Amino acid sequence: QVQLQESGPGLVKPSQTLSLTCTVSGGSITTNSYYWYWIRQSPGKGLEWMAAIDYSGSTYYNPSLKSRASISRDTSKNQFTLQLSSVTPEDTAVYYCAMKENTAIARTLNEYDYRGQGMQVTVSS
Repeated sequence: QVQLQESGPGLVKPSQTLSLTCTVSGGSITTNSYYWYWIRQSPGKGLEWMAAIDYSGSTYYNPSLKSRASISRDTSKNQFTLQLSSVTPEDTAVYYCAMKENTAIARTLNEYDYRGQGMQVTVSS
């Protein structure tokens, strides 16, 4: 059973860079055909996928984030990390890390094979 756990600050000031880490257990982030995602959900906006990194280290980004997002991984720790720069109050959301075995856009959390519990991130001064 793959388990994912998000960690990072729950409160970030506007214009700062948000950094979130996902720690994976029960499976390797280098396992063939696995794709590892950062997604977020906020009231009234629905589910938004932000970035993904696959088993080989290739990265994928939602164009709507306009290069503010960066995803990376540390295979020695079995972790992957999201950095989101120049945050604004609009970035306030529940952030999830998740995994599924394809790159099809998911519209609900249930479409992911595994996901973390999610963590609330608030952008406020």
